Amino acid sequence: MFTGIVQGVAIVDNISTAPGLSSFSIRFPEQQVHHVTTGASVSIDGTCLTVTRQEGRNLYFDAMQETLRLTTLGDLKPGDRVNFERAARIGDEIGGHLLSGHVHTTADIVAIDQPENNCTIEFQVPQAWARYIFPKGYIAINGASLTIGEVNDNRFNVHLIPETLRATTFADAGVGDRVNIEIDSQTQTIVDTLARMGYGRPAP
Repeated sequence: MFTGIVQGVAIVDNISTAPGLSSFSIRFPEQQVHHVTTGASVSIDGTCLTVTRQEGRNLYFDAMQETLRLTTLGDLKPGDRVNFERAARIGDEIGGHLLSGHVHTTADIVAIDQPENNCTIEFQVPQAWARYIFPKGYIAINGASLTIGEVNDNRFNVHLIPETLRATTFADAGVGDRVNIEIDSQTQTIVDTLARMGYGRPAP
């Protein structure tokens, strides 16, 4: 499990491909690779991946074809920056909201507004997932727990403070970029339960 509080930014060093599989070598800040073991779970841009080995500051991960299809990991190239969070431990503070690291869908950035000391990013999700997005609800975008701002059909925005921009890759974001989306599990459960009871829109 993860908390959605991004612990920092790592750099993709190398990607090797084989039929149905991509292996990533990702360079982390030195202080973030202490006590990492093979088999540990790490969120990379919101996607839960398993550490296969470690060499110095570099951790290695494998991603199968289904993961590459459902997330933005297949778009990564050497030199790209990614958000990361190591798995939460019992007793850790939950500063965001509980995440599984299982990406539901991707969204496109359709607008960015940056008045002084503020940043508002607008996203568009596939229509089938819009039913789970509500103003002031939780959502995870590239592994970051964020509060939804305004919602208009299958578009929504988030408002980012300077600290979020400093600690994540959102400062690099541009219109047209794709991001990973994990819907809040409690919201999904409530919406689906009400749909089965005949309230609201039918499930996709």
